[in-house]
Amino acid sequence: MTPIAHSPHAHAANSVSRIMATVMLALVPATLFGFWLYGWPAVYLWAVSLLAAIVGEAAMLKFQQRAVKPALLDGSGVLTAWLLALSLPPWAPWWIAVVGSLFAVIVGKQVFGGLGQNVFNPAMAARVMLLISFPLEMTTWIPPMAQLPGMLDSLAVTFGGQQLDAISSASLLGHVKTEFSRGLDLQQALSGHYAPLQALWGQRSGSLGETSALLILLGGVFLIARSIISWHAPVAMLAGVALPALLMSLIAPDHYAGPLVHLLSGGVMLGAFFIATDPVTSPNTAAGQLVFGLGCGLLTYVIRTWGAYPEGVAFAVMLMNAATPIIDRYVKPRIYGRTRKGETLVVEPAKKDVA
Repeated sequence: MTPIAHSPHAHAANSVSRIMATVMLALVPATLFGFWLYGWPAVYLWAVSLLAAIVGEAAMLKFQQRAVKPALLDGSGVLTAWLLALSLPPWAPWWIAVVGSLFAVIVGKQVFGGLGQNVFNPAMAARVMLLISFPLEMTTWIPPMAQLPGMLDSLAVTFGGQQLDAISSASLLGHVKTEFSRGLDLQQALSGHYAPLQALWGQRSGSLGETSALLILLGGVFLIARSIISWHAPVAMLAGVALPALLMSLIAPDHYAGPLVHLLSGGVMLGAFFIATDPVTSPNTAAGQLVFGLGCGLLTYVIRTWGAYPEGVAFAVMLMNAATPIIDRYVKPRIYGRTRKGETLVVEPAKKDVA
């Protein structure tokens, strides 16, 4: 047996591919529910996203003369495309998924050197690029369980067989921001468009990742239970959104939505459990993750409330990704073997063998 030269040692049973597979497993319930709500166009968009990411990453690795098979089998590119697909409008044009996935795996990941080297979360970088470049396609939503003849016969369902007249609508956050700018107060803007249980279950317009806050929350709890992620960044991000929302709603309830509206709307749940917990683009320490998550939550609330965009999760995460090196610089763990000021290191004498 070969002796190990340095200590301490830690052995992790998880591999990169196993971690990626576990995260994708946690996304399955919310994704399938989104398919049920929005039908085959959502399935096609998801599949095109994954296929474009696989082809794009393979081509980039080949161009760089690097091994293709190990990089593809680790699952990181597929997970990136999966998260991007969940952030897209369910009936977005297929080329939106292709452009976004190629940007995510090539510019957001491989240009920086591949897995573990990227500065920004690739899925969120791609979403921000798409939102800025193609605002119309990225903000065109459909109501859940809408049915067009010949397209959704096997997946979409309607209440009592009732056909919906329109296939375009606004997300809750977009509706509130639009109506509020027209001079309506918050209660008028929310009237008929928001119910806590409906938001929790996810029967509302939005992206696939906005379908069911409950299913995404359960997926996140599953990851925490499996020790794939820690609770620090998700809890801090949710608190960073909820606390200012609570404060502002208490100060001016007719102008600012309460914490439940913000927590159960948009991509907050997806961002907290599946985006902010990315080990590559988030801080290394538990304290650093608390700072990171809190910053993501606060920036999300600020952008939603006073910014030009109704949703701010992607922008908030990218801004905090840029701040991660600074957080790691000032929030450091205690070096192994070093004592804190005022502590005394006690070293017990080695016991002699009696045998």
